[in-house]
Amino acid sequence: MRKYQFIIPRRVVQLSILLLFTGGNYFGWEFLRGNYSSAIIADVMNLSDPYALMQIIAAGFLASSSVLIGALVVFLIYVIIGGRMFCSWICPLNIITDLAFRLRKTFKIEAENKINISRSIRFYILGLSLLVSFVFGMAAFEIISPISMLHRAIVFGSGSGLAIVALVFLVDLLVLKAGWCGHICPLGAFYSIFGRQAIIKVKHNHENCTNCMACFDVCVEEQVLSIVGKKSDFIRSGACTNCGRCIEACDDNALKYVLKFDMKKETII
Repeated sequence: MRKYQFIIPRRVVQLSILLLFTGGNYFGWEFLRGNYSSAIIADVMNLSDPYALMQIIAAGFLASSSVLIGALVVFLIYVIIGGRMFCSWICPLNIITDLAFRLRKTFKIEAENKINISRSIRFYILGLSLLVSFVFGMAAFEIISPISMLHRAIVFGSGSGLAIVALVFLVDLLVLKAGWCGHICPLGAFYSIFGRQAIIKVKHNHENCTNCMACFDVCVEEQVLSIVGKKSDFIRSGACTNCGRCIEACDDNALKYVLKFDMKKETII
């Protein structure tokens, strides 16, 4: 079970959120209604995606105080606590891209396909989405987001947009490893910018490391593991999704989650 100590709770969280959204639509549940861009909990508290809010503001629209507060709450949660954890613990599309990633490994597709695209392209897409939102007066990424399309397909039974979700899967499987999450998604780029100082971090213990590189084999953002086999330190890159795959794969107990409060103090979790 150690090999699944984080993948199981990740799937439970992702599927539970989808279930709550679906229940709100089909059965009238009031605990969680809305979508991944803007939701309300028990008709009391608004939660808003800060990146979606930026697009709305860029498009020239005003946001209510409740939406602004909801976006601030979400922003602080990820910036202070979890970094880019939305991508691996909340996002429903992660289930699809993880499947493609595992199938690439199983069928050794990556050995036959060596297409390389800079991971920095997602930051240009992030900037472009805000520019397009400003020019055309609409939340550009929200209209074409595969995350939103998958949500609508599952929660509302809408098949439109599933072709885009399928395209993401096929690109990740056949064209580019971690194509969507690791190279294209502007939402992941947004959280990677602001999540560098989050207190939940993966820490590498160089003394325990045997350089087996099993962690590299399972990481969708393998560049963040540059310290592995070299020195003891935190995984500091904001690109890390805190998914825990590297911890599960490491048989040497060289990687672990810690609560990082400063450079000298940390608490194992």
